[in-house]
Amino acid sequence: MGANAALSEQPINSPILALEELQAGMQGEVWTVFRGTEPEAFSVEVTGVIQNALGPGKSMILCELTDERVQHMGAVAGMSGSPLYIDGRFAGALSYQVQRFETVRFAGFTPAEDLLEVRRIADNSDRSSPSGPLPVGTKATNLDSRNDGLTPLSPVFSIGGLAPQVAELMAQPLAELGIATTTLGGSLDTSGDTHSGEPIQLTAGQAVGAALAIGDITMAGTGTVSQVDGTRVLAFGHPLLGLGEVEMPMTAAEIVTILPSNMSSVKISNTGAVIGTVRQDRLSAIYGELGEGPVMIPVTVHTPYRTLEFSTVRHPQITPMITAMGLSQAVLGSNDSGLVAGFSVEARIDFSGGEKLIMEQLYAGPKSFRDGLNGLTRDLSTWLQNPVEEAFPERVVFSVSELPVNPTTSLDNVRLSHRSARPGESVSVTLSLRNFQSQPWAASIDIPIQPDWVGETLEVVITNGPTLDLLTGGQRTYPVSQIRDFSTYLDVLRAQRAPDGIYVAVLTPTEVFLDQTGTTLELPGSLARIAGGADEARFTQRKAREVLWESHLLDDRLVPGLVRRPLVVTD
Repeated sequence: MGANAALSEQPINSPILALEELQAGMQGEVWTVFRGTEPEAFSVEVTGVIQNALGPGKSMILCELTDERVQHMGAVAGMSGSPLYIDGRFAGALSYQVQRFETVRFAGFTPAEDLLEVRRIADNSDRSSPSGPLPVGTKATNLDSRNDGLTPLSPVFSIGGLAPQVAELMAQPLAELGIATTTLGGSLDTSGDTHSGEPIQLTAGQAVGAALAIGDITMAGTGTVSQVDGTRVLAFGHPLLGLGEVEMPMTAAEIVTILPSNMSSVKISNTGAVIGTVRQDRLSAIYGELGEGPVMIPVTVHTPYRTLEFSTVRHPQITPMITAMGLSQAVLGSNDSGLVAGFSVEARIDFSGGEKLIMEQLYAGPKSFRDGLNGLTRDLSTWLQNPVEEAFPERVVFSVSELPVNPTTSLDNVRLSHRSARPGESVSVTLSLRNFQSQPWAASIDIPIQPDWVGETLEVVITNGPTLDLLTGGQRTYPVSQIRDFSTYLDVLRAQRAPDGIYVAVLTPTEVFLDQTGTTLELPGSLARIAGGADEARFTQRKAREVLWESHLLDDRLVPGLVRRPLVVTD
């Protein structure tokens, strides 16, 4: 069959063409969607089989793209998974780009037997814990790092519901997770509800999406269905993100157009309704099942001007990133003139069993938020993850409140009324400050001197909450070996000092002995050595400072800095 020969109707329930039956010169047809939702065929010619091209026992079918429509654009990101039929038999799925600037276009195809292997893995998998987290897997290939050999047609994740500046802000952090993104995409259904009504009809060659977020914010990679067997679906012909066993929404998709390029042609798509669940993300294909979508984490962002509702997959790295992305859109991605002076963000995270975590942070306007985005994402990773049990939050709610004035405040100087004092006296601490307009002002507080401070080595420390936590033996992260249970982990997070305002504290040097997250001051050395020898992962000892007295001031301000002043208490 030549490049312009008429092509037959798409085969249905076609038998498998074994790899050993393939011969050079065989004519085939590949079915994919060029525009809309209905697949069309284009012609190819088998060049040969590259044995073990993708690893031991994993070969690749090499075909010349003889159809004039495809010859000028080559293999297209979004065509991955398009089924190859030869003499009416299913031979494989389009999956790999071959070179970039060749004068005659070729493409690689994953053999049909390798796709069916993924379905067998799914049949044998343990689904007793469907609510468990997605495992951390191999990163997907970033489009910018492709070489000039075989390149998987890794999907570009289309983002819907994001302003261009927010998408640009998130592009690099997502790329570091192996997620290439484009804003040239949209969503046909923002509700996130599973498709309802007529039975779901999906055929090989149609476009299909695998989503990381659905709702007002959508993020989905689009590929092509390779085979449908009842409710079981194979697609893509290569890994999505290499996550292994997963649970993410499988969505309908509509192709808007194809953007041809000598570097990497790509399909532009709209993400549709949820039509099932992707359960496997393997070397040779993704596998999903039509029907109900997976359990996800609903996220709500309330601001004075809008409310966003979306849901994210459950994954230790991806969940915090998408959550931060939705919050960024609510704060930065509109024409509203509010929030310029500053705003507070309260995060409420609800866990099963009635457990919840409430954290708050101040920002001095949109620029402050952008500058602190990496820190926010790191905080979200700490708050949302559960290092003890295989469970994720049941819901996340952000409440953004506008501040009347910019909270930025600089600390110019600290003055103590006395460098030495006696029990029963007080020492006045005066803070010289400047507001965001550099206007000077002052705040003061009295420290009551206690009898048991006599003879101690003391210093008055003025700093923010996170710094004071570190000075007094706190940790930014806690290894699993130090966590007794999930409630203990939440208690540690709740006990952290507020990041806003400033703390005035009286500290003295000490030895902190850590038993998991519990602390003991000045434990006798013999006991510390015995415990540390028994379990070094659980028990640790280090130098820190004990808080003898502290007060939290200016909780509506952001006051960076660290100032120390010595204090002597005498009889």
